[in-house]
Amino acid sequence: MAEEPLAGALGATLGADLVAAVDVPALDSAAMDGYAVSGEGPWSVLGRSLAGRRCPVVRLGGGEAVEVATGAVLPDGTTAVLPRELATESSGAVRGGIGEGRHIRRRGETTAAGTPVARRGSPVTPALLGLAASLGRDTLPVVRPLVRVLVTGDEVVVEGAPRPGAVRDAIGPVLPGLVAWAGGACAPAVRVPDRGRDLARALGVAGPAEVVAVCGSSSAGPADHLRPVLARLGARVVVDGVACRPGHPQLLAVLPSGTVVVGLPGNPGAALAAALTLLVPVLSGRADRRDPAHAGRRIGLIGPTGPHPSDTRLVPVRVSQDLAVELPVSGSADLRGAATADALAVVPPSRVPGRVPGRVELVEVPT
Repeated sequence: MAEEPLAGALGATLGADLVAAVDVPALDSAAMDGYAVSGEGPWSVLGRSLAGRRCPVVRLGGGEAVEVATGAVLPDGTTAVLPRELATESSGAVRGGIGEGRHIRRRGETTAAGTPVARRGSPVTPALLGLAASLGRDTLPVVRPLVRVLVTGDEVVVEGAPRPGAVRDAIGPVLPGLVAWAGGACAPAVRVPDRGRDLARALGVAGPAEVVAVCGSSSAGPADHLRPVLARLGARVVVDGVACRPGHPQLLAVLPSGTVVVGLPGNPGAALAAALTLLVPVLSGRADRRDPAHAGRRIGLIGPTGPHPSDTRLVPVRVSQDLAVELPVSGSADLRGAATADALAVVPPSRVPGRVPGRVELVEVPT
């Protein structure tokens, strides 16, 4: 946990309860433009009080008034604020009808000192930043897990059109926004050649509180070194593949240092599904905040894809009212459906062919 200035805390997770240290408002103040009055009218107008300035009158006696702007501090003895539109002023006196106590913002009425206003684990939203500022805070205690990204593959290029036999890295650009959505921070991606010793060296520099996302190398091919390297480093494998399509060769392990390693498949569509399945929940758990991808929303599904006999399918969909409409996808390397999707529909396995009956759960995606 760290104290961050308000300007840099957006998107992080509140690391401790936010408790009001001051009353808001600090003193009784006017809720409307008009006149602070005392007792019954008509009232003699003694002066004018503006927001942010000292009131020229300390106390009002019966039959006295002060012209006030919204937010102005009220003098002692004020029994109501008469709105300007209900007031008639002439010859230094004001008249109008108003009930006692009307249009006064009492000290601490919005927030009393000592009141918890946001709980630990709350995402730091724009509104929460405004609330913190209104309470006089300049910093917030926040948690923002750091994710280091290792992009493996000698065939992967990071800029320009790929040459024949090469592919452009489409996973690295996905992760910073996804990580930020889950409350983390993403370090710049590091290229790692397809050699076990290079991958082991890259994993060895991560700190114990960090999460490492390894893009590629999570399957069982001759260039997939992640599992052997983790074994040599003494890692504890927590998840070794998930029965879902796309994204089944994903992996979750913990190094002896405490570093969490998330292995993502090399195909971009599969990597996105795996990141939503493992990386986002890991970051949410580290920050003790709600997992934004798994809110439990269920909805009817329309589309041609039937259930797989043994694996869960994750299908990109557009959501319209209470229906999810499947988007076309041409395989685990394809991001076209996900790029315009509102969510991924979770299609459970079934050995009965045909359309998915009833309602399906949605995995939310950042939009």
